Amino acid sequence: MEIYHLQYPSHTTNDEKGPFSLAIGFFDGLHKGHQTVINGAKAKAAELGIRSAVMTFDPHPSHLFGKGVNKVGYITKYPEKSRLLEEMGIDALFIVTFDWNLASLSPKQFVEIFIKGLGVKHVTAGFDFTFGSKGAGTMELMASLSEGAYGTTIIEKVTDSDEKISSTRIRNLLSEGDVEKTASLLGRPFRTIGTVVDGEKRGRLLGFPTANVSVDEETILPANGVYAVIFSVEGQSYKGVCNVGVKPTFHDPNTMKPSVEVHVLDYNSDLYGKEAAVDWIARIRAEQKFGSVDELILQIGKDKETAKKLLNKMN
Repeated sequence: MEIYHLQYPSHTTNDEKGPFSLAIGFFDGLHKGHQTVINGAKAKAAELGIRSAVMTFDPHPSHLFGKGVNKVGYITKYPEKSRLLEEMGIDALFIVTFDWNLASLSPKQFVEIFIKGLGVKHVTAGFDFTFGSKGAGTMELMASLSEGAYGTTIIEKVTDSDEKISSTRIRNLLSEGDVEKTASLLGRPFRTIGTVVDGEKRGRLLGFPTANVSVDEETILPANGVYAVIFSVEGQSYKGVCNVGVKPTFHDPNTMKPSVEVHVLDYNSDLYGKEAAVDWIARIRAEQKFGSVDELILQIGKDKETAKKLLNKMN
């Protein structure tokens, strides 16, 4: 898959000419709704005998327009988004910088530069996709601005349990720790990617050594608690039990940022400095403060057995 980074007005289009069948949207999470849009563009590419492409934007618009808590956490950041799109068989990915220059373009200017200018012959997007200054452009306007240069397809709302599948819905589920429902909407387990770093090494002293995974602060995490997970490093996957939270038995919760610590079952090698992925399979319990270290050790042992049972069901 070819990847192009575009930023208006400094980008050029000489190397990125189509023809393309383009799926366009932010696509955070690449959930089943997004997959329907992207697969629609891919099918149209096959029908027209041209290359398939996806256009996405970075950063999320809330990081430009929002303030503080209004900035949303990412479900799937680049390059994980890129990896998933390549798995879907997409030929080209356009990552467009979302800044004030882009946000100020009129819908017509956006079409001239980022649709016609790239040689796009067909545009597929969700029914609620908007573009151009103040989101004034709709897919109906996209069609009227074509002047015969490209066709359009609008994908209607994709639902689960009569409710729209959306990135907002998934973020809400993660805030509740419902990683199983999240997986059903994504079509795969929710994944967190980070680097294994030095931690407090308290888990080793307790008899349950952990890999402390440093995660990008812009990435959303599930609600604090204990989870059964699949831990992947260097192309190999292992079962594990993960605590995400502030470890209230040892720390003041008001002074700590949540950390991700995975006790990897049946694995003892050095992991420091390695990139790792955590696939969240099931929530075991909420994070809690224990009255003593012995109580905590006893509970961790129970959590480990619960995780084994949950993960063994996957085989």
